[in-house]
Amino acid sequence: MSRRVQPGHDNHERWLVSYADFITLMFAFFVVMFASSQADRSKAKRISESVTRALEHGLGAQRKVTVVEIKMGPAIGQGPSLYQAGSAQTAELLPSLEYLNAQLKNEISSGKMHISLEARGLVVSLRQATFFPSGEDTIDPATYSSLQKVATAICQLPNPVRLEGHTDAIPIHTVRFRSNWDLSAARAIAVLDLLTTRFNVPVERLAVAGYAETIPIAANDTDEGRARNRRVDIVILNRQQLVNEPAPAAAAAGNPTPPPKPQPSSLRPQNSHATM
Repeated sequence: MSRRVQPGHDNHERWLVSYADFITLMFAFFVVMFASSQADRSKAKRISESVTRALEHGLGAQRKVTVVEIKMGPAIGQGPSLYQAGSAQTAELLPSLEYLNAQLKNEISSGKMHISLEARGLVVSLRQATFFPSGEDTIDPATYSSLQKVATAICQLPNPVRLEGHTDAIPIHTVRFRSNWDLSAARAIAVLDLLTTRFNVPVERLAVAGYAETIPIAANDTDEGRARNRRVDIVILNRQQLVNEPAPAAAAAGNPTPPPKPQPSSLRPQNSHATM
């Protein structure tokens, strides 16, 4: 005679386990999203550690948790980091950056020049007070040795170079220069002439731009700010920037020649004159 199996009691609260796991994952998701949007690195790290401890020990979770490290960018207002501005695009310019920082150490420390690696490329900024007389476009011969070091770095690379002239916001109007536009362009051309005639930089690799006072890097309401704005920037463009640059004459004529591949650089550390 067979025995009748007594039906067991159904556990109607099993859904709470799945619900608790779902809530845990949603909590982890939103905390990670919050942490990735914060500029404070130390705060983000503390949040990440707290979430890890909660997932591993809290709420009775019995699952293994994989923690992903998020590399955060710089705080707002600090500008692009080297990681952001130059991973693949500007890695080719790092040897030149190291070389120029070493060779121009005295000029940089005295404020005569400034060097930075930006998203567009390597920028060597020449301060007007050092390289040009007030209101003029003639380069001081005493600065030739410094410019020769920059020319050496340029010649070691195939990258195109743009020479950008800038002034402060005080207007100039002389017999030679009718406006700040004329002065900024003339100073950039003066640098071009020196690089090509004295230091043998190929002229086809150079371009000139005059921005007058339209791209300041400091406020124009102080003497110090205006002095910083009076400059010529030598910009060694990275390979990515070539996409936005005009094609060389050969390519425009229907006979394109591919740009040379980047080679490993051998450079290593070793009257109405306004104050323009």
